[in-house]
Amino acid sequence: MAHPVDIHVGKQIRKLRWLAEMTQAQLGEAVGVKFQQIQKYETAANRVSASRLDEIARVLGASVLSFFPEDSADGAHEFTADEINLIRAYRQTTDTGRQSLTNIANSVCRNLPVAIAAE
Repeated sequence: MAHPVDIHVGKQIRKLRWLAEMTQAQLGEAVGVKFQQIQKYETAANRVSASRLDEIARVLGASVLSFFPEDSADGAHEFTADEINLIRAYRQTTDTGRQSLTNIANSVCRNLPVAIAAE
């Protein structure tokens, strides 16, 4: 049985790989392993060494710490498909586009309590 932290690390690898729009083969090639090994990491069939996790983090543009569970009561947040698509759109746009998306999100959040109260 896989350790819960290994399961979480695997899920984080998969989530960050999806956000980077990389296949298992592309990530494997970038870190020097076969896609099957990435698949085993993501399913926690194999544990990821510290040095390999560092390489994966570098390729995915993430901190090594982002692979580990946060110290919270409800555990790690799982992104929905809409959240992943929003993050991808944000990362793919220009600086001006990112600022516009941030302004829109801030505006929606500021108006949210008013919209809920009106319902």
